[in-house]
Amino acid sequence: MGKLWCGDRETTAEAIRERALKAASGLESLGVKEGDAVAFCLRNEFAFFEIGQAAGILGAFPVAVNWHCTLDEADYILKDCGARVLVIHADLLASLRPAVPEGVRILSVRTPQEVAGAYGLAPGACEVAPGDLEWGPWLESFAPWSGQARRAPSTIIYTSGTTGRPKGVKRGAASDEQAQASTAMLLRSYGYADRMDRPQAIVTAVVGPIYHSAPNAHSNVSVNIGANVAVMPRFDPEALLALIQEKQITHLNMAPIMFNRLVKLPQAVRDRYDLSSLRFVAHAAAPVSPPVKREMIEWWGPVINEYYGSTEMGNVTFCTSEEWLAHPGTVGKPMPNAIVRVVDAEGNDCAVGVPGEVLGRNIGSVDFTYHGDEAKRRRAEKFGLISPGDIGYFDADGFLHLCDRSSDMVISGGVNIYPAEIEAVLLKMPGVADCAVFGIPDDEYGEALCAVVQPQDGQDIAAQDVRIWIRSQLAGFKVPREVQFSAALPREDSGKIFKRKLREPWWEGRERRI
Repeated sequence: MGKLWCGDRETTAEAIRERALKAASGLESLGVKEGDAVAFCLRNEFAFFEIGQAAGILGAFPVAVNWHCTLDEADYILKDCGARVLVIHADLLASLRPAVPEGVRILSVRTPQEVAGAYGLAPGACEVAPGDLEWGPWLESFAPWSGQARRAPSTIIYTSGTTGRPKGVKRGAASDEQAQASTAMLLRSYGYADRMDRPQAIVTAVVGPIYHSAPNAHSNVSVNIGANVAVMPRFDPEALLALIQEKQITHLNMAPIMFNRLVKLPQAVRDRYDLSSLRFVAHAAAPVSPPVKREMIEWWGPVINEYYGSTEMGNVTFCTSEEWLAHPGTVGKPMPNAIVRVVDAEGNDCAVGVPGEVLGRNIGSVDFTYHGDEAKRRRAEKFGLISPGDIGYFDADGFLHLCDRSSDMVISGGVNIYPAEIEAVLLKMPGVADCAVFGIPDDEYGEALCAVVQPQDGQDIAAQDVRIWIRSQLAGFKVPREVQFSAALPREDSGKIFKRKLREPWWEGRERRI
């Protein structure tokens, strides 16, 4: 089995499993049984794998809680999943303790030095408070689990809640055939499929927050197959380059926002590190700006690959660097054992180049439900497939292109406008670090466009400059009526912008948007 690194600490997959077996005995002593939920609110470190495996041994559902949650959001998730136990970093517990429902047992994890350093935490904030059960000493007080391990269910992943309350995507234990189908999909996505005869040759890094579905799946698969895994407590572009050189990283799974930050590094910093060990870099989770992706391919070589999917339907398309360069903007062709369609409102397949709703499903893997909300699950299924809420089209060669989220599409004067197209143009504008475009009320047209722009540090941009830039490349009806500026946009670590938070003040008291 492989090695794991996090900061200056090193362990092995065997050691993680041994601690998980002891933790399983401990969880059982707290009354955790098959089908229960075990929640954990942790930043990236070894304890994440220990508690996830311990819950699975008992047949309980691991529930990774986004540590950015407000008190209200954390209270909702812990109650919604019915958590019996919460495992949480000591510094996070200090602020989230009021959100823990009565009856939920708390296990506090001393916040490790590498996490404290990454987030600038004071040493005192990292210590377990008097009277709290401390995770490490607590689990070491138990003998390893000696019973027959249950068939582990999948995690319950709570979506980011960009359009309302988070939804708990839940999958039960997989049969052998379903597990094989799901594993094959993930191995293909991460570039591991042709390395399974020598997984010890794989060296990867966990660069995104493990509470998010994509890094969660990638990190757990990597540990389970015996790959070597470097866990980054927090993403930093230059630190990643240094890690690639130090550990001779071969495979990565990334989000496009990381590409955005990497290409902004000065050339002298880029040239400082040897990246020749890289063999396969996958990205997903959010749209990528075509100029940024092209620059990454030119810099890192044709090792950049892309897959598309969702927590609900799994990964369903894939494309290589070569395919993307031949079909700029594509997210690929359907994977083996995946069905992908683009349909109109009646469920008819759209013609080549005509946008419609994207539907898909990974055949053979475990079906999902929304925890406690079967009605919402039924609404997610259309024409026998799953709708992730995206609008897209197929080109003449069968490659899928995404236009935007259906919830983000703006209908102005009866014309469909896709903000992602405008955002891609804005991201190319000198001095722009980030942006979001969305619909706002308009008494005449129904909706108009608003752009919120985050300038690069030290850059002074005027609203008229933004409008002139967009008009030089797009039709006039795609030029935002309102242009605002913000030092930082509300964004998940996954790269997704919380447009709901930007849109809400405009639509308060209206029916069209939330």
